[in-house]
Amino acid sequence: MSRIGVTPLEVPESVDITVDGQHVIVKGPKGELSRQFNSDIAIQIEDGMLTTNRPSNHKEDRAMHGTVRSLIGNMVEGVTNGFAKSLELVGVGYRATKSGNNLVLNVGYSHPVEITEPEGIEIEVPTNTTVIVRGIDKQYVGAVAADIRSVRKPEPYKGKGVRYTGEQVRSKVGKTGK
Repeated sequence: MSRIGVTPLEVPESVDITVDGQHVIVKGPKGELSRQFNSDIAIQIEDGMLTTNRPSNHKEDRAMHGTVRSLIGNMVEGVTNGFAKSLELVGVGYRATKSGNNLVLNVGYSHPVEITEPEGIEIEVPTNTTVIVRGIDKQYVGAVAADIRSVRKPEPYKGKGVRYTGEQVRSKVGKTGK
């Protein structure tokens, strides 16, 4: 039995959830998220608690049971608190600045790299080596942070590049280090 799927989700007072078949709309103080679920998982709201029930014990139903509950839980968390991913730039001369809606990265190329801030995402640059990506959709925040990281992934010999805060980069020994 799925431990996550069976656990009921407590819905805060400031959040309004509308379930129309397999279409779920979550409204909260930070915004609104909606998602269509393809599975046969039954979604019910009673007395401020959201529960998910699977129709059978088939492999696909078991797999989707906890997934649907987790996705709805992330939607509730996003519209109440939001999500954030922090990135850091490591390297001599590597820096980030914000000009209008664009994030400008100087990461060792002959030209600065400009990334336009997508709709629904807020990019913040508190210091010139730190970038924070904020939003209400957990998947979208992670995708934008991964796009920023892909501009210059951390390399294993000197450790230079754009990495998530707290990410450990395993360093390799170069040609001369036997």
